[in-house]
This record gives sequence, C-alpha cells and structure tokens, in this order.
Amino acid sequence: MNPNFDLVIFDCDGVLVDSEVISCRAHAETLTRHGYPITAEQVLERFLGVSDREARQTIEREIDRRLPDDFEQQVKAATLKFYEGDLQAIAHVGEAIGAIVLPKCVASSGTPEKIRHGLTCAGLYDQLAPHIFSATQVSRGKPAPDLFLFAAKQMNISPERCIVIEDSVPGVTGGRAAGMTVLGFHGGSHCRPGYGNRLRDAGAVAVFDDMRHLPGLMEKIGVEATPNRTVY
Repeated sequence: MNPNFDLVIFDCDGVLVDSEVISCRAHAETLTRHGYPITAEQVLERFLGVSDREARQTIEREIDRRLPDDFEQQVKAATLKFYEGDLQAIAHVGEAIGAIVLPKCVASSGTPEKIRHGLTCAGLYDQLAPHIFSATQVSRGKPAPDLFLFAAKQMNISPERCIVIEDSVPGVTGGRAAGMTVLGFHGGSHCRPGYGNRLRDAGAVAVFDDMRHLPGLMEKIGVEATPNRTVY
C-alpha cells in the first residue's frame, strides 16, 4: 500500500452501506407527518451528508418552531425499520476493505446507534469496529472539518496522512478543510448522472463508482496527486 497514507477514513451512508435512499425516505415521512411536507428526493438534495442535528436546526428555523423532542427517535425508528428489510452493503466494499492493509476507521454524520446497526445489517461491523466515530462526538458536523480531525486524533494519525472516502459534497468539503486527501464515491443508488462531477468540483482529487477500484486508485493517488491536484 502506498506510503503516502497512514489512515483510511470511510464515511458510512452511501460509502459502506447503500442507505441514503432509505434514510431520506425515513426523514421525509417523519417530517411530512409533523407538518413539513418534503419528498425523499428533496431530503437527498438538501441534506445529503449533513448531520441530523444541523438538518433539524435548519428546518426549525424555516418553520419557526421546534420539532417534537423525540423527533430523532422517530426518524431512527423509521430508518431501522426500513434497514431490516432493505439495507445492503455497497457492492464489493467488503472486499475493498479487506484488500487495504492500512488502518481504517469510520467517520459518519449518523448517530452511533444508526452507524452500528447499519454496519451490522450490512455485515461490515466486524471489519471496522471499534474505530467508529459519529458527528455526535464533535460540536460541528460536516461540512466542518471537526469530525475528520477528531477521527485522526483518536487514531493518532496526522491529518495530512489521511485519505477520506466520501459520497457527499459536505463530506468532501469537510475532508478537504481538515487538510486530508479526499476520494469521491458515486456508486450508491442515490447518485444521479453527473454526481461525480459535483464531488470533484467540491475538491475530491478523484472520483469512482466501483469499490473494486478503490485499492488501486489509492495507489495511483499517492503517486500522482496531492490534496491540491486532481487526477482524472
């Protein structure tokens, strides 16, 4: 494995588990029930990669009232219900994780319970535990760099020695703000044509849509790219 990196930081939703469509559906149904009509597609467009806490704050500012105190619990219950029947791992991600010999961790906008449950349902938890970090552990979620810097500190790795795998513009932005190299993944079921270009425009040094390409792409990036140079 390329000597330019010492740690791989994976986002969870949309990178490890194909959950973004499920999560957006749960949020849309719960918000609509509480007087904020929104579709799953609109949730995806507006809040992909944003922490639940910050999405809630945005919505409460728009409606000028607080959502129910147990709103997050309601969304969580709906999400976990859908997970049981619909959640799958991103294709080939287990093999990609196994092929990468560097230390690995997860840095996700989800709650610890949601991350753990999603990874367990997808059969990936044992490959990545216990190095799993949540936006609930920092004051600011993505696109701020806090979560990535927290993960690197917990793993005792300098930020510039980290490579981040992200599927959202806020995630790419946060990883770059942390001084890390970021790869943009656009192979989840929520990604529309042209989505990879959005990740590249946000600062990903390269984009890809097949996890089988990740180990080789990391090698290529280490040789040909720096955090300020794009590989096409």
